[in-house]
Amino acid sequence: MALLLATVYWVHRDAALRGRRGTPVYFSAGSIEVSKPATWALGCLCLWIIFMPLYLTCRRQAD
Repeated sequence: MALLLATVYWVHRDAALRGRRGTPVYFSAGSIEVSKPATWALGCLCLWIIFMPLYLTCRRQAD
């Protein structure tokens, strides 16, 4: 549980920092759009097995 919460915190903080720098982490598929730090964190909290790899992939593409 602690690892889950630590990664959720890291995702939120990392996404917020990247957004302030002008390189937000963004994902879009059809009508689904994930671009805000809180949305990334909530996704990781609820569906970590899907959102964590997705975040890391989108983060790499944002660089």
